[in-house]
Amino acid sequence: MLGAAAMQLNERIIVALDFPSKELVEEFIGKFDHKDSLAFVKLGMELYYAEGPAMIEYLKAQGLKVFLDLKVHDIPNTAHGAIKSLAKYGVDILNVHASGGIEMMRRANDALKSENADAKLIGVTQLTSTDQTMLNDELGIAGSVDDAVLRLAENTKKAGLDGIVCSPLEVPKIKAELGQEFLTVCPGVRLVDNSSDDQKRITTPEKAFANGCDYIVMGRAITKAQSPHKTFEGLSKIMSS
Repeated sequence: MLGAAAMQLNERIIVALDFPSKELVEEFIGKFDHKDSLAFVKLGMELYYAEGPAMIEYLKAQGLKVFLDLKVHDIPNTAHGAIKSLAKYGVDILNVHASGGIEMMRRANDALKSENADAKLIGVTQLTSTDQTMLNDELGIAGSVDDAVLRLAENTKKAGLDGIVCSPLEVPKIKAELGQEFLTVCPGVRLVDNSSDDQKRITTPEKAFANGCDYIVMGRAITKAQSPHKTFEGLSKIMSS
């Protein structure tokens, strides 16, 4: 996989396929000429659990890069086995929960690289639905969200992973502390007139890229648009100008 800096902008916008069935995905993808537009998609829990690995095979057959967002989190041996099983499908990015610890992440990374050396493994720090109150009062983690994210990001790098999932708001600090080559994949990105839904730590695509995000993940802003392909292509043109 190319480094983010060498990619076209449309390869850095990952569209979340938050659909319950393959039929709806086919309808959505059919609206794009992805030779010069849609390039990278996220396959999450809902769709993967409904359709299984065949969904990955379909997306790869369309010439799309795939971020398989299953957030593996278990004891090191189980995480190793899970990632080893998933790696054989040729996905481009996989993720684990960084809170699983350094050894779990290291074992998962070993499994991925042994099966698919070009794929990237990233660690989920704090979900973008986590705010300060939830972090402190519900999860029992002291300190600020920024501190908690950085601590998990440091562990992710120690484990040898390629980067993290984080809010675009946290990227400048992550890049400053861990280096520009440490990948940041950022959900919590909304167009100005979109609802924030259940996410708390969010910003716009323009600000996300200005902050240094390598990839942004956008779902409902595109998938629920009246003309998804026009929304996506318009976004690419605005960001390229």
